[in-house]
Amino acid sequence: MTVILVLLTFAIFLSIDYLRGQKQLEKAPAVHRILQEIEPRVVPTMVAGFQVPENVRYHAGHTWAVSESRDLVRVGMDDFASKLIGRIDSIALPQRGRWVRQGQKIWTIFRDGKSVDMVSPIEGTITDVNDAVAKNPELARKDPFGEGWLVSVQAPDAKLNFRNLLGGTLARMWTEDSAMRLRMRMPMAMASALAQDGGVAVDDITAHLPEEDWATLTREFFLS
Repeated sequence: MTVILVLLTFAIFLSIDYLRGQKQLEKAPAVHRILQEIEPRVVPTMVAGFQVPENVRYHAGHTWAVSESRDLVRVGMDDFASKLIGRIDSIALPQRGRWVRQGQKIWTIFRDGKSVDMVSPIEGTITDVNDAVAKNPELARKDPFGEGWLVSVQAPDAKLNFRNLLGGTLARMWTEDSAMRLRMRMPMAMASALAQDGGVAVDDITAHLPEEDWATLTREFFLS
């Protein structure tokens, strides 16, 4: 009889525990929905009118790099570069299989018979190029961190290379400094083009600088 009572008691406790578990499962979706509602949407960080996404790292020459795997890195120009360059006639991308060094010329931008080089944020072998951008350079200008990526690099020393790039607070401070330097080059009446109030900078900043030489200005910021 004692054994039966123990077994019955054990069964009752199991039943109670099961019912409690079911109630928690029923509540879980509602709690999850509430958390989703109060959690802010993830959007690119805006600094002085320019996008500075947190998940990428930046070279001081205004190119970016993001890891796709342990030693495969995707590369492009940043939002500041895309707006400073403005309208692009064409982009000369590197050949697949070419070795590039960090800080070395990686592609060339052409506009109105002038050209400017940009430097690689990473060292390694070019494994892929964005042919869509070669055909339509506006992709690099309109969506520099997405469809406008430019090349992929097989980077055996990617971890070491990334230590030389800017991220987080340093990247935001550097972007703010770049915007301030550019603002000082602009006529007072045109300074609003850089959206100091947290808005978005205009697409073609150099169009607001009629006295500036496009190639000279871009080379200064792109360290080329």
